Amino acid sequence: MIFAHEIPAGSRLYFGETAKEKRRIERIASELLEKEGFEEIATPLFSYHQHQSVRDTKELLRLSDPQNREVTLRADSTIDVVRLVTKRLGRSTSQKKWFYIQPVYRYPTREINQIGAEWLGGDLADVLDVTMSLFEAFGVDPILQISNIRIPVIISEEFGVPLAWFASMQLEKLLGTEHAWLGELARVQHMEQLDAVLSRVPEVLRPELEAMKELMAACRCEQCVLAPLYYARMRYYDGLFFQCFRDNTPLASGGHFINDDISAAGFALYTDALIEARTKGNDR
Repeated sequence: MIFAHEIPAGSRLYFGETAKEKRRIERIASELLEKEGFEEIATPLFSYHQHQSVRDTKELLRLSDPQNREVTLRADSTIDVVRLVTKRLGRSTSQKKWFYIQPVYRYPTREINQIGAEWLGGDLADVLDVTMSLFEAFGVDPILQISNIRIPVIISEEFGVPLAWFASMQLEKLLGTEHAWLGELARVQHMEQLDAVLSRVPEVLRPELEAMKELMAACRCEQCVLAPLYYARMRYYDGLFFQCFRDNTPLASGGHFINDDISAAGFALYTDALIEARTKGNDR
C-alpha cells in the first residue's frame, strides 16, 4: 500500500528552510562561477549517450524514443555538456567554460542535485582552485582527496593485479600481493609518506605519482590527503581527479578527461550534502 504522503526512496523534497538554503547555495554558486567566466547551460533530461559516463550501466533509467531507440534519464551531466557544446552549438560559440545546476537520476529512484562546471581545454589545477573558492563562499571547510586513475590502470596492465580489486577497494588482496611497494602505496595519505615510498615503486608509476604531488602543491586546501590507489566510478576520468569530503560524506568530485579528442576538466558539487554541511556548521 502506498500512502498519499509517500515519495519514492531516494527522491527529494524541499520546503521551508531547506528550499531557501538550496536556492542560497545555487545563487552563490552561479554568481561566483559567472565572475570566473563560466556561462550556464541546462542539458536535456533525456539522453542517448549516458553509457559513456556511468561505469555501471545498471544504474541507468531506460526508456525508448518514438523510433524505439534507447533513451536514458540524465545520470551524469559532464559528457552531455561537452558533446552538446562541441557538436550541437559548434561554431555558434567560442565559450569554453560552462556550468550547470540540475539533478541527475540513478536507478531505481535516486535524485542527485548537482552544481557542476566543465572547462574545455582547462587545467585541473585551475578547476580545483574554482572548486575551493566555492567552498570558501559556502563557509564549508572540506577534506580534499587527490587520486590518479592512471595508477591502478597501469598496475593492472603491467603487474596483473585485477582492476576490480581497486574498484571495490579490496585492501586485503592488494596488501597480500608479492609487490611490497603496493602495500606501501595503499597506506600513503600525505606528501612525506609518498616521498618516502617514491624511490621503491616501479619507474612506470613515478610520473603519475609526481603529477599527484604537483596538484597537491598547487591547491589551497588546509586538509588535503592523497589516495594513489583509489579508482573512480566515472567512466570518463583518464588521469588526475579529486574528491571533497566532510564527516566522510562526499561533497564534490572532479577530474581531467578527454571526450572525442576534446581535453577538459570539471567538477560537480552535491547540493544535498552541501545543505546538510552548512546546516550542521550553523549549529556549531
